[in-house]
Amino acid sequence: MENKLVLVDTSILIDFFRKTDKENSVLVQLVKQGYSYCISAVTEYEIYTGTTLAQEVFWKNFLLKTDELSFDKKAAEIAVGINKDLKRKRKLIDIADLFIGATALSNSIPIATLNIAHFNRIDNLRIL
Repeated sequence: MENKLVLVDTSILIDFFRKTDKENSVLVQLVKQGYSYCISAVTEYEIYTGTTLAQEVFWKNFLLKTDELSFDKKAAEIAVGINKDLKRKRKLIDIADLFIGATALSNSIPIATLNIAHFNRIDNLRIL
């Protein structure tokens, strides 16, 4: 089976965390379909800003085993272009989602998200 890389959005990680039966999570289903996954540094930020003390150990252990892509100069340049386009269309999205989408585009990989309403506004972003 071919190993394909996908950037998973924060919503996919939260879905995994909340599922009692992890096999029913979107993340596990992606892995079963032959995908390997990574996150954006912005996703790590979102996870930790929403984490309670009781959840912190779970997330630290999980994220230690997860590859992370930086929000770098290339992603920033792409984000500026996306933001200008969305502003012109009056369809702005949360800045974190903008940065995560730009990270996926700058690395030429698709994104997996449960937040289709925001990410489908980004032109040329492949969404699983």
